[in-house]
Amino acid sequence: MTAVLLLLAGVVLLVAGGESLVRGASTIARAFGLSPLVVGLTVVSFATSAPELAVTVQASLSGRPGLAVGNVVGSNVANILLVVGVAGTIISLAVQSPVVRRDVPVLIALSLLFWVMAADGSVSTPDGVVLLGLLLTYTTVTVVRSRRGSDPGPVEEAPGAPGGAPVAALLVVAGVGLLVWGASWLVSGAATIATSLGLSETVVGLTVVAIGTSLPELTTSVTAAIRGSVEMAVGNAVGSCIFNLGAVMGLTAVISPSGVPVTDGAATFDIPVMVAVMMALLPIAFTGRRVAKREAWLFVGYYLAYTAYLLLDSAGHDALPQFSWVMLAFVIPITVLTLGLLVVQEVRVRRSRSRTT
Repeated sequence: MTAVLLLLAGVVLLVAGGESLVRGASTIARAFGLSPLVVGLTVVSFATSAPELAVTVQASLSGRPGLAVGNVVGSNVANILLVVGVAGTIISLAVQSPVVRRDVPVLIALSLLFWVMAADGSVSTPDGVVLLGLLLTYTTVTVVRSRRGSDPGPVEEAPGAPGGAPVAALLVVAGVGLLVWGASWLVSGAATIATSLGLSETVVGLTVVAIGTSLPELTTSVTAAIRGSVEMAVGNAVGSCIFNLGAVMGLTAVISPSGVPVTDGAATFDIPVMVAVMMALLPIAFTGRRVAKREAWLFVGYYLAYTAYLLLDSAGHDALPQFSWVMLAFVIPITVLTLGLLVVQEVRVRRSRSRTT
């Protein structure tokens, strides 16, 4: 009963925190000359990734740095399939801003780099320094370009907070506190419930903990989508994924004396799935196409399939090899092929338009 109350209380705090953070961040964006999109890609994304950072650093210091990989990978998969998927079921997502269309390839490149780093069985301390350095460069370039006015802001903005920048700053601080507090309560309650149902710690870490630490992003993006701020809804998810790889994974690798160990399962399945999921954003990056509601539901369905794999793996079910083969040899390649065809089609359309003009 206590676990259920913790879970419900965590959801309430997350909703309140998401509302406060979106309003405060939008006001700060206007006060300091930054577009709400850039704030979503930096301040809001980093703030809503605080639970992932807390979990992974704590795991590293407690002698379980391997948990960091599962949390980061699971959270990134949830950020795109679950966060963008759920937000897309509320409102069609069409990102025209060059900021997101530029930063999606950055996210894909960083994901591929992380895969290469993990191929030898660990993310070393030098690897962590590289990841942190790339994140710092990304953040600096994003802010500088926005200040110079080279990146236009989105057409729509989330509503601001009354009282100007001081009140907005308080709302951001309060929002972050509520998000972290709510995520902590929800993860604690959900983990207790999952354990009582006989799930393994691995599954709890990759599902309950990953979903729980991604709930701030989910709450913030859904709140932004409901209020019509499509750019912030997508920008928050993309920025959080970049922050998870650059700061959360990078800092954990730096703190861990011998780096972060990566299991064979993570290197051969979970990380490749994460890379494929990041590539699902290619139509946004190159074509500016909408993520229609039916496609958003497909994202959610993919996440349920990934969760089903983890449950089968935990139970050692006989259907696991067949399910893994279907995921790796059919679903993912078909998805990549479809995305490639969309890009080719868009290139042909643009060439046809240029010839007619």
